[in-house]
Amino acid sequence: MVGVTGLMWDTLAVYGFRPLLGLTGATLLAYFIAASMNWLANRLWTFRHVVHADRPLVQWARFLMANSLGFVMNRGMVFTLFLVAPLCRTIPVLALAAGSLTGLVANFTLSHRMVFRHRQPPP
Repeated sequence: MVGVTGLMWDTLAVYGFRPLLGLTGATLLAYFIAASMNWLANRLWTFRHVVHADRPLVQWARFLMANSLGFVMNRGMVFTLFLVAPLCRTIPVLALAAGSLTGLVANFTLSHRMVFRHRQPPP
């Protein structure tokens, strides 16, 4: 569910910022908007049972760093499709969905192991 809502935020941001930033700029900014919303959803829902020892801003930064591999995989796929499939430049959601699927496993695994891991509550 978090991935689907992330794709929604990603798509809304690309379509919303494209007139201002162009397709490339909007696609880069949209990733960070979607990733930030995914962090929040993961914190409040997916990993709600985990004791959050970090302050939210620290955890958010750790989330973005942990998902850097997913970023490369996701946006690598998106920009590749923009280059080789003209339809994806016209209808970016097609490339965004493929990119989202490409980075999904890496992002979830790294988030689970590096960001939302089980910790003992402070004494």
